[in-house]
Amino acid sequence: MMVLLCAIWGLHQVAIKAAAPDMAPILQIALRSGISAVLVLVVIAGSSIRLFCRDGTLGPGTFLGLLFAFEFFLIAEGLRYTTASHMSVFLYTAPIFTALALQWRLPSERLRRHQWAGIGVAFAGIVLAFAGNSLRHGFDLQMLWGDLLGVMAGAAWGACTVLVRCSRLAEAAPAKVLLYQLVGAFFLLLAYAVASGQADHFVLSGMVWTSLLFQGVVVTFASYLVWFFLLRLYLASRLSVLSFLSPLFGVGFGVLLLKEPIDITFGIGACLVLAGITLVSSERGGVKKR
Repeated sequence: MMVLLCAIWGLHQVAIKAAAPDMAPILQIALRSGISAVLVLVVIAGSSIRLFCRDGTLGPGTFLGLLFAFEFFLIAEGLRYTTASHMSVFLYTAPIFTALALQWRLPSERLRRHQWAGIGVAFAGIVLAFAGNSLRHGFDLQMLWGDLLGVMAGAAWGACTVLVRCSRLAEAAPAKVLLYQLVGAFFLLLAYAVASGQADHFVLSGMVWTSLLFQGVVVTFASYLVWFFLLRLYLASRLSVLSFLSPLFGVGFGVLLLKEPIDITFGIGACLVLAGITLVSSERGGVKKR
């Protein structure tokens, strides 16, 4: 099941990029967030989850919606300049930023030596991947900017995780936490798409419909619910390590479906990034099987 989820998540950036000629990525993400929000509301309506109650999640939930929207703003803008393959790798630097932030925020999240080594390996991989892009494309500033936006998106994703971990959102139902994110992304990104003129011209082609339905129904609704279900059955640390198959799928789909080029330097850098993230996310001593 995790391999299937990783394949879906790896295809996500590729689906956005594939439909970009007919609809701007920022508009795609806004609309798909709206579709997913409606579906999550249906799930909440059929459950015992209390949506409107004084549980202390309104403040952090609103901020989470802003952060989530900012993360996908960076992804959408980055995909205008770089490839889906590059975005898939740089986005998954998120656990590095999460670990660094929690290191200072929570005493129980202090990093061990091998995890600090993993951070060093991952950042060396990022530098190498950037260098590979420069060598291949002759310092293509546009692609470098897109790659940088991907790393920033990873940092924003990490900030979202830290906010959930360190606020009342940690005690809220996953569907409610997800709804905060989707609603924030829908309204903020749609407003930006309209204000920037990226919502003025689009074609409702078969590719656009396929991309929107895949993103809205499969990725940000069904796959997230399955993920939360798996978290109830298996250790989160082991699932997280398996989730690093996602950028590998992302690179593979980018090459196969979009014919994106991959040079050897970027490939080595990407492998270092994934190795470093695996070290950082490796489970700590005393964790038992469920």
